[in-house]
Amino acid sequence: MVEDFHKNTYWAVYKVQLGDVVYVLHVFQKKSKSGKATPKADIDLIKSRLKLAKQDHDRRTKAKGKS
Repeated sequence: MVEDFHKNTYWAVYKVQLGDVVYVLHVFQKKSKSGKATPKADIDLIKSRLKLAKQDHDRRTKAKGKS
């Protein structure tokens, strides 16, 4: 997903759906005029947030009494 706001471009492409919950893992402002690669620091942050999202989903599932 790409959104323009006040002449800036924002990307929100890092999301995951676990069960009936959608987690947005990362949103960032595109600054580079060339190149499409996501910087390693952003990738590492996304991986960390994915791990937390999975933990949250597991906790929510257990709280509802599901396995």
